[in-house]
This record gives sequence, C-alpha cells and structure tokens, in this order.
Amino acid sequence: MGHILHRAVIAAAIAGVLSLPAAADTATTWKIDPAHTAAQFAVKHLMISTVRGAFKNVNGTINWNESDVTKSTVNVTIDATTVDTGEQPRDKDLKSDKFFDTAEYPTLTFKSTKVEQAGAGKLKVTGDLTIRGVTKQVVLDVDGPSASVKDPWGNTRSALSASTKINRQDFGVKWNASIDGGGVVVGDDVNITIDLEMVKQK
Repeated sequence: MGHILHRAVIAAAIAGVLSLPAAADTATTWKIDPAHTAAQFAVKHLMISTVRGAFKNVNGTINWNESDVTKSTVNVTIDATTVDTGEQPRDKDLKSDKFFDTAEYPTLTFKSTKVEQAGAGKLKVTGDLTIRGVTKQVVLDVDGPSASVKDPWGNTRSALSASTKINRQDFGVKWNASIDGGGVVVGDDVNITIDLEMVKQK
C-alpha cells in the first residue's frame, strides 16, 4: 500500500511540473533610431593632430535576450555617403576611391557573431565589420544597454555606447602620402565610437 501511495505522489508531482507554464521568453527586438544615433571616428593627421568625423543614418536591429545575453544579436548598417568631418573638400576626398569609395560601397555593416557579458553594465560584442567590401572580425566594447525609459509618445527607449579600434589598411582604405622627416599624412589606426539610441518593438 505504501509503495502504491509513493508512486501516486511521484506521478502527481510530475503532472504538476508538466502543467506549469513555460518560462517567459525575455527576448525583445529593438530598432536603432537614426535621429539619435551617430558613428564617430578619429584618426591622426600628419602624426601630430587628431581629425574627427561622423556618419549619420545609422540603422539596424538589436535582438536582446535578457535571460541569456549570449543569444542576443546585433545588426547595424551605416550610410558611408553621410561622412562628415566639417570640411567639404575633405569629405569629398573621403567619399572618393582613395578612401571609402562610396559610389561603389555606399554602406558599412556590422553583424555580431558573439555577445558576452563583460562586467556590470558592460558587454563585449564580436562580429564582422565590412568596409569597402572587405570583411574583418572586430570586437566592440559596449557600455549598456541603459535602463529603459518611456518617451512622451509611449515608446520604450534604451541606449548604449560601443567602441573599437581598427587598422584602415586591413579594409583596403590605403591611400597615404609621406611627409618630410618621416611619417605619413593619415594615420592607419582609427578609433570608432557608436552612440546609439534604440526603440523597443511591440
């Protein structure tokens, strides 16, 4: 009798577990807001000063998994034709085939291959960056995402900031010229920062 009762209790417990609702899916989709997002870059000029510029019209999607960050993905497209350093002749040069060749390659893209937690409020996002048709793996150091807020129109928003350093030569952006005493006009190392605001999709 005891064995029968014991088996009945186990069966009831199993049935109870099976009847519990599945854990909530905490994956959410966020769209980048181009109006409040920019990709900035900084590069050495004549080995002594730093020239800064930015790209606008940054679009993309972040699929964020709250319960398992490693299942999150990032997909970003940047309009290379919007390059702006504050000097029109220089911007025209950057759009030419000496640099970004925007007539042939109008966009830059980043697609994540791995997302990892890197401490409180920080992520490390590895992915494929494509510039001028050349794709290389880069690692973004990310602060965020921030706590979400509601805007006056009822949209849920969050933000993050990502940075990395690349060598432009790796992406076929090769033009340069020598200067007297050694050195070059444009440095090879480029620091990139993306300040990004995103909107939660319903």
